[in-house]
Amino acid sequence: MIKKLGLLSLVAATSLMASGWRIPEQSVNATALAGAYVANASGADAAYYNPANMAFMDQGSYFEGDLTYIQLASIDFEGTYAGFPDKSSSKKEHFILPALHYVGEAYGNYRFGISLTVPGGLSKRWEDGGASTLISEEFTLEIFELNPVVSYKVNEKFAIAAGLRFVYSSGKVKSSGTALIDLGTGAPVGEAVDLNRDMKGDDIAVGVNVAVSYKPMSNWTLSATYRSKVDLEEKGDATLSAEINANNALVGGTLPAGTPLGSYSGEAGVMVPLPAVMALATAYTFNNSTTVELEFDRSFWGDYNALDFTYPQGAVLGPVLTGAYDDAKARNWNHANAYRIGVTHVFNNTWTVMAGFAYDETGAPTDTISYELPDSDAKLYSLGLKYAYSKQMSIGIAGLYDDKEEVTTSGSNEAQGTFSNAAAYLLTIGVDYRF
Repeated sequence: MIKKLGLLSLVAATSLMASGWRIPEQSVNATALAGAYVANASGADAAYYNPANMAFMDQGSYFEGDLTYIQLASIDFEGTYAGFPDKSSSKKEHFILPALHYVGEAYGNYRFGISLTVPGGLSKRWEDGGASTLISEEFTLEIFELNPVVSYKVNEKFAIAAGLRFVYSSGKVKSSGTALIDLGTGAPVGEAVDLNRDMKGDDIAVGVNVAVSYKPMSNWTLSATYRSKVDLEEKGDATLSAEINANNALVGGTLPAGTPLGSYSGEAGVMVPLPAVMALATAYTFNNSTTVELEFDRSFWGDYNALDFTYPQGAVLGPVLTGAYDDAKARNWNHANAYRIGVTHVFNNTWTVMAGFAYDETGAPTDTISYELPDSDAKLYSLGLKYAYSKQMSIGIAGLYDDKEEVTTSGSNEAQGTFSNAAAYLLTIGVDYRF
């Protein structure tokens, strides 16, 4: 009887910016307001956050370019994996992500915009030793989205918009380590088996987004947006191998060191969702200077039910590699809500300050989370500043701290223990230009 092993998800322990592997922060304003930036989206980044608002913008063309630095803190795990004690830590991760936004001139009641963003992904690696590298030695997932949109002004109070999501993704998976597996040989704790996987894949997929904005008064906006789910069908090549460890006899194993237990080199794939997201928001401006936005958004993670790597029909992996890298693994995620508030205060024609707070729920249940994505509920705190260099150009900077709650696994999860100290730090700089 082969003991089932945990697998590295192709969306493993990626961004910790929002539930799962979403990255909502795609501009200075969005970072500064902890994502509470839908109803009040009013610059070039409205093309991404609420294209319906493009219809209400003053005449002219708008451009914004942003760079976001992200640091993921080291995550600690203490407990057991498959019944064996484990105490391990992930490596700190550092990333720089670009974003570009553009809104063109209005043509009658129509207006065109486009955004290039990195809406999800990133990476997670664990320090050598323990079960962590067996599950997640290295994972890199990159997601790029090109999002052309068009808005239509129905009247001075009401506007709608729609667009297409062209999503390119590429992934790299590495996992290696030694596991004790019951091969039915009578070994008291199982045979020590070295497992290795190296996989690369990519995909191009298409989705849609829609938006609507209503202004009961000039200083009050009600908005709703929806971005459809995009299935990332990563397809590429994988190299898998399994053999008896050199020290197998020291743990009571009976098979000779180096005994091959299966190998595979060829095509492979896996499908994971970039979830649909719905946002409802309202923004009200007091005294023409202070705008408060309240936002509720839901990430529809409930579509992520299982992780299932696929291989061509007739591919022979053998029982050990099948148990490790082929059998479908339940995920059973839930839809996740986020609650956000953002405040923008315009001091004068030169300086604007922003602050935000959000409570972001995870969709990952505690009975299926593992080293690959030890996600948990989070509190987000943010602050930002913009300086108008001229009537045409402004410069902004914003910071955000994402404080993840400690999470303890439950149920029949093979990882029994606590993941702690997860956090993320963001710094976004950007330039806006109107012409």
